[in-house]
Amino acid sequence: MTKLIIFDLDGVLVDACEWHRVALNQALKEICDYEISLEDHYTTFNGIPTRVKLKKLSDMGVVNIKQHDLVYNRKQELSINIIEKNAKLDISKINMINELKKKGHVVACYTNSIRKTAYLMLTKIGVIDLFDYILTNQDVKESKPDPEGYEFIVNYFNFKKDNVIIVEDSPKGKQAAYASGCNVLEVENPSEVDINLFKEII
Repeated sequence: MTKLIIFDLDGVLVDACEWHRVALNQALKEICDYEISLEDHYTTFNGIPTRVKLKKLSDMGVVNIKQHDLVYNRKQELSINIIEKNAKLDISKINMINELKKKGHVVACYTNSIRKTAYLMLTKIGVIDLFDYILTNQDVKESKPDPEGYEFIVNYFNFKKDNVIIVEDSPKGKQAAYASGCNVLEVENPSEVDINLFKEII
């Protein structure tokens, strides 16, 4: 039976979570003289959009709301530089998506990244033209952990949730995936994400 398979991006298709962490911390250090600890990153900040992170930091009293745009813009600039330097063609991801599509499955990507960095990462690893749909945090009103994005893709392709598989790694992403009512494949990192992950359905 045809499945709709929706991939998260950071930490699933690309090992970019650390890139985002480093870029934001460098921007925060330059502008606010503050850095997010590794523990806080994984327990609180991993998997949510930069704007949401900045709001949390302001609620904590460590970032002035007037500095949000400065930090945000600098973080995106640093992220682009890191992606350009580190993202490489990934044959295993190309082969995986091609094999899934050859078997008739529909393949989409939904990420909490902004469109510019998401498209750059997908281009660099060689899969951007293989997806049937790509959704970013700029395309939804409520980002993960809200399930809005996943629900939108499911409705867009008119699939029953029993026939949808979401691949996620971060706590916020998994929360959104489970809240959507779809099947969820939990992974630890992109090294687990290849065609063998789907051997039972193909």
